[in-house]
Amino acid sequence: MIQAHFKKYILDFKNPSGTSRGVLTQKETWFLILKKNNQVGIGECSLLKGLSIDDVPDYESKLQWVCHHIYLGKEELWNQLMAFPSIQFGVEMAFLSLESQTPFELFPSEFTQHQKGIFINGLVWMGSPEFMQEQIQDKINQGFTCVKMKIGAIYFQEEFALLQTIRKQFSSKEIELRVDANGAFALTDVMDKLNQLAELQIHSIEQPIAVRQYAEMANLCKNTPIPIALDEELIGVFDEKDKLRLLEQIQPQYIILKPSLIGGFKGTQQWIEIANQLNIGWWITSALESNVGLNAITQWTYLLKNPMPQGLGTGSLYTNNIESPLKVEKGMIQYVKAQSWQADFLMP
Repeated sequence: MIQAHFKKYILDFKNPSGTSRGVLTQKETWFLILKKNNQVGIGECSLLKGLSIDDVPDYESKLQWVCHHIYLGKEELWNQLMAFPSIQFGVEMAFLSLESQTPFELFPSEFTQHQKGIFINGLVWMGSPEFMQEQIQDKINQGFTCVKMKIGAIYFQEEFALLQTIRKQFSSKEIELRVDANGAFALTDVMDKLNQLAELQIHSIEQPIAVRQYAEMANLCKNTPIPIALDEELIGVFDEKDKLRLLEQIQPQYIILKPSLIGGFKGTQQWIEIANQLNIGWWITSALESNVGLNAITQWTYLLKNPMPQGLGTGSLYTNNIESPLKVEKGMIQYVKAQSWQADFLMP
């Protein structure tokens, strides 16, 4: 018989992290902990306030419901948690962890053996031009060849000037530049901004306009001078037919997949299969999980063999993250077996 309970945990950012939706200083997450005989399974249920579709007042009540109904098993629980994608992911993770030889090695591979790593982008948060410039230089010094910059919070021309500075120093073959607008651009001038960004040979822009403007987004994707990636647009789309309909209508160049926001591994796999059918590119991104969730996403992502830089470099954002073997070095995330997990407080 499986026993289940959950623990809430508050992650503290080292630096206030700015997005077009506001500045983050803390991040709530919940750990779902299973026990069967002497085996322990740990999953993370991580939502983003104001963004996750399951950011609702009865979130902890639903977690309690899961603990009381854990006997239903992974598949049935996943089906019954369609409106709670972050809990779907936590359930998947916890059962995989319970079934594994160790709680944190969910997908044994060359990655978990520290033989291979995964190329990732370096993330530059919004802030003052000076703070953003400092972050950019730091990422380049760390050996990143792909830099993703969040834009849309300060004046566009200041953000453009920062990107221009990078491009003057490094060609597009040396540094790949991605930008993420988080839906901040207005329809009235979005094409003008895309044309300006195209001058800098930007790899792609995530979510240039706000969600649920399907015809407008489809028109943008058809006429854009730089590739467009959908991100927030995927949140809250649960049915496979609806996923297909969305991508067929908009025809983006890329989609960004965050398992905590779209139903875990199973929900993400559905998007991947549809994207592959429609010749739409994709990559995987973490969504500010602790190292527990990041670990699960990273191990699974390695098995997908996508050669593009992935968005998995968020583990160093917190002062009180769970110590883990995950390490970012020279633009790659690696699993250093010599480093151990410090997660005793999660053990029952």
